[in-house]
Amino acid sequence: MNKRQILLVLLIIGTAFWGISYSVTKLAIGNFSPSTFLFYRFLMAVMVLTVIFWKYVRNTNLESIKTGAVLAVPMFLGIHLQTVGLKYTDASQCSFIAGLCVIIIPLIKLSIYKTSPPLKIWIAALTALSGLFIIAVKDKFTINLGDLYTIAGAFAFAVYLISVEKHSAAKNLLTSIVPMFAFCALFTFILALTDQNADWFPERNTFWLGVVYCALFSTAYMYTISNISQRYLSAERVAVIYLFEPIFGAIAAFFILGENLSLRLLLGGSLIFAATLISEVNLKNSNYRLGIKKTS
Repeated sequence: MNKRQILLVLLIIGTAFWGISYSVTKLAIGNFSPSTFLFYRFLMAVMVLTVIFWKYVRNTNLESIKTGAVLAVPMFLGIHLQTVGLKYTDASQCSFIAGLCVIIIPLIKLSIYKTSPPLKIWIAALTALSGLFIIAVKDKFTINLGDLYTIAGAFAFAVYLISVEKHSAAKNLLTSIVPMFAFCALFTFILALTDQNADWFPERNTFWLGVVYCALFSTAYMYTISNISQRYLSAERVAVIYLFEPIFGAIAAFFILGENLSLRLLLGGSLIFAATLISEVNLKNSNYRLGIKKTS
């Protein structure tokens, strides 16, 4: 297997971690404020990655700190909004709606950067949109508060992926990974300080187990692999791979939380999975084969 194929496999494994994390997070925060949970999650990720990437931490400079700060803003917003959304909607539904970023990315690129992705990406995006519509829109065409938070988080994640693609094309982002998470920890710490409902030392084991799981697998592992991958994969391609996440999320919610795999979720999820397959179709554009950017 070449480097691109290895990164694809590692990303798909990461989407399983992400999918499971929706149920883990929902159990961890319960009916309490998620602010301290997010702070401990990012703080532990910083400590772990500082040890793993110590040689890059030693070479941290002002430029890598600035890049980390720029990437931290949309990442923090995306994770915070979707974590809040979990308080008001099912974990399986939240994980499905998070896949909306696959639609948002090409729209942002078209409207702001005046660049259009291949036809297959648009077809995949419309197919995914159909699945998301089936999942999110309830009776009388209403969307609940948790869905709105999750959709807003998807916009933030789309901006994050585009930013990573832009910066990774010019530099190695490994020196910016620890600063990025450090800024996220700072943002969530400030948020927790202003949160009157923040519980700094919960006595629930599920809280701390959730922190450890999300810090190691959903944060440290997944975002590191994602940042490395985008030296070789486009933001659209990574977003399509992320669509494996809701599949794992629904399965995890079924086994961990006892949530039903309703016909609505299954049908919508099938369309999202179909969008993933469509994105694999190799059309005439040889410069964008399988959604993977050519590198010199």
